[in-house]
Amino acid sequence: MDVPKDYMTTLLDHGLFASAQMLGSFLVSSSSVNHETSPHLKAENLVLLGDALFREKEYRRAIHAYKQALHCHRIIPKQNASAIRSSLSASTRSSSPNSFNISTINENEVKFKIASSHCALNENRAALLEMEGIPSKARNLQMNLMMGKLYRNSRHTRAAITCYKECLRHCPCIIEAIIALAELGVAAKDIISLFPQTPTRGARSTFDHFDSSRWLQRYVEAQCCIASNDYKGGLEFFAELLRRFPNNIHILLEMAKVEAIIGKTEEAITDFEKVRSIDPYVITYMDEYAMLLKLKSDYSKLNKLVHDLLNIDPTRPEVFVALSVLWERKDERGALSYIEKSIRIDERHIPGYIMKGNLYLSMNRPEAAVVAFRGAQELRPDLRSYQGLVRSYLAISKIKEALHAAREAMKAMPQSAKALKLVGDVHASNTSGREKAKRFYESALRLEPGYLGAALALAELHVIEGRNGDAVSLLERYLKDWADDSLHVKLAQVFAATNMLQDALSHYQAALRINPQNEAAKKGLDRLEKQLKGVDPDAPEEDEENDVEDADADQEEAELL
Repeated sequence: MDVPKDYMTTLLDHGLFASAQMLGSFLVSSSSVNHETSPHLKAENLVLLGDALFREKEYRRAIHAYKQALHCHRIIPKQNASAIRSSLSASTRSSSPNSFNISTINENEVKFKIASSHCALNENRAALLEMEGIPSKARNLQMNLMMGKLYRNSRHTRAAITCYKECLRHCPCIIEAIIALAELGVAAKDIISLFPQTPTRGARSTFDHFDSSRWLQRYVEAQCCIASNDYKGGLEFFAELLRRFPNNIHILLEMAKVEAIIGKTEEAITDFEKVRSIDPYVITYMDEYAMLLKLKSDYSKLNKLVHDLLNIDPTRPEVFVALSVLWERKDERGALSYIEKSIRIDERHIPGYIMKGNLYLSMNRPEAAVVAFRGAQELRPDLRSYQGLVRSYLAISKIKEALHAAREAMKAMPQSAKALKLVGDVHASNTSGREKAKRFYESALRLEPGYLGAALALAELHVIEGRNGDAVSLLERYLKDWADDSLHVKLAQVFAATNMLQDALSHYQAALRINPQNEAAKKGLDRLEKQLKGVDPDAPEEDEENDVEDADADQEEAELL
């Protein structure tokens, strides 16, 4: 009355994992198969049961079954081991974790399955311990890729690079490995050198090999540009690839993510919407899209996006970040709980940390915001984490720390107008630094003449120093090309500061026509009443103790400028 093992493998092959799990309990409890008389059969049955449990996401039970299998396997008498293996070699099965259905016991493969189960439970240390028990020569492609991820999560950078490089030596098209190596600081030429250089036979095959190799090289160069904060260069390479592969969802998403980071909001929104028109079930980077919709105060689209994401897969970290974005306006504490959930799901999800930092800033908790933005930077520094750190440090009057973060951004992105503006923002926070701030804002505008953020900041500086006419003439130049609510708000504020209240009123109204949810415009209309009463709502507070003098850094700034 034994349970035929073939039934078990058939159920696994056909994806009937619940049935396989129940049948597996009969298989491993059979009185004719036990670890004393038939340890090899017992081990096989336990592995099959573990496979069913793994696919049913019962990872702890799977680990338990796999470990029992290894125990049975290790007690097989040495003298019989070779005979057992030869008797079982007839039915070789895949070692892939995506098809856990082997019928022979390979200790390294079972260890890999145990590690995969630990990874599913976010137990990276336990997974790494299992994987390190597999000799390097015995590791296949999947094992090396997992090792790379685990070493990277554990901040063992050199070991991670070695594993990812080994992956690309076997197969150059492992996009995950290319992105990881780029983010770990490996140069594009070093990554490309790992690709097999020997083309397949035949003239046509040779041409195809060259052509496929060329687009892959462009992809490597794009990712290395992005990783080194050369966003412009990365976007150019991605645009070239998009011409070769129109409507490529992956490329469109990569471009949209970069555009979101560098503040190209309209372009990013366009690319995200194109992706959703091609495939409405994409979740990747949709939390970035949610943040852009909130920035534009497009709450109807934001509501629909979150509703769609919840229907697609409510377990993904992007969904909880998007929920946090939606709830921020209604309930900041609720939004914070959603963002904590996203980070618990994936502790390496950078938008979660960025959103968490922004939430803490809006809740007037800048010290906590610093921790969140630092968390994002430890994973991968980008412009937004630098911007968040500078804002947070300025909010708690840590001017030196803010200046250090801004200068780090400038070193990392020497051709970025937004990095130059960050340094200007820090200097502008001090009376003695306003002249320096002016130079940085002007340099940012020379580098990127259409950068509205620098123009608004420079206009604010003009107002503070009483040059209201200069502020107005600067901002009015941008009115021709920008239908932007923040531009109208700034003009309204300048006119209000010069008691030109009717002009201020018209610009506040223009801002609200563009964006009815603009809080600054709403508050500005209220402030007009205060100005009519003779009260200055924007009286600056001087803090002489925050003057920063750093001769070496000033020289460094001068060279960069």
